Amino acid sequence: MKILVTGSAGFIGFHLCRKLILKGYTVVGLDSINNYYDTKIKLERLKILKKLSKKFIFKKCDMSNLSPVKKIFKKYKFDQVVNLAAQAGVRYSIGNPKAYLDSNLVGFFNILDCSKQFKIKHLIYASTSSVYGNNSKLPFAEKNHADHPIQFYAATKRANELMAHSYSSLYNLPTTGLRFFTVYGPWGRPDMALFIFTKNILEEKPIDVFNYGKHTRDFTYIDDIVKGIIKIIDNPATSNKNWNSDQPDPATSNVPWRIYNIGNNKPILLMDYIKALEKTLDKKAIINYLPLQLGDVPDTCADTNNLKINFSYKPSTPVFHGVSNFVTWYKNYYQE
Repeated sequence: MKILVTGSAGFIGFHLCRKLILKGYTVVGLDSINNYYDTKIKLERLKILKKLSKKFIFKKCDMSNLSPVKKIFKKYKFDQVVNLAAQAGVRYSIGNPKAYLDSNLVGFFNILDCSKQFKIKHLIYASTSSVYGNNSKLPFAEKNHADHPIQFYAATKRANELMAHSYSSLYNLPTTGLRFFTVYGPWGRPDMALFIFTKNILEEKPIDVFNYGKHTRDFTYIDDIVKGIIKIIDNPATSNKNWNSDQPDPATSNVPWRIYNIGNNKPILLMDYIKALEKTLDKKAIINYLPLQLGDVPDTCADTNNLKINFSYKPSTPVFHGVSNFVTWYKNYYQE
């Protein structure tokens, strides 16, 4: 099988590509290598992938530019596409919305339209738990509506889900959207909390803890995320034969379109997460408590029953173990 993975130099994309290569797939990775965060770590991820196998082919490309994207689709004739490329970051979207317009809307449209044109068997794409927005009922379930995003990042991801549905409906293109819940682990993004906390604690600098530490988050280890994606790759979206337009299920359709939460289903307090980090580092954090930030939600928790029922998916990495793995990688990477 030949698979296109967009965002292949990114955190999740890198780990997915590595697993697919080890499973024997031919993987074409696409990434713009933008400077949202230090490109050094992106280039080092790619270096690892290139060393793994000649079955990994990398193409530097900005998805918002249709012409090179189309040429890549035409040349490689993919069986499936996993779209992980996006402008990430909830807070960054508040001050820089146009970056999300270009990457998450125009870029996604180009991938979607090429998938239709070149008759891709299955398009999988990254969504986010942030689409649940102002919902306060926990756990967040796919059957709940996701029509009140509280920042532009979430709005673009919800738009992706709706754009995909229209193409599944018009062109019978199987599409599956995955709502990720707070992914963490080795080779993570330097703008993410675990990375920043680790760096600052080791350097004996304060860490900013918003909402006075009262957040709960459904932290999900990267290996569990990749395991779920691979299960879905092997099972293209199908229509729900029992779908009822009088009582529509927001996660399925009468066309080959599906939405799944992919998370740990075991939320923990942010302060407990920090304690796990302190224990692993054997060092206390200097904490600067701050109010809830604009665009943040207090709590997240994934209802993953649909993924469990359909794919026997069950995350298996306890948070302390995942944090410990990250710290080991971080110290090796930075030679602390």
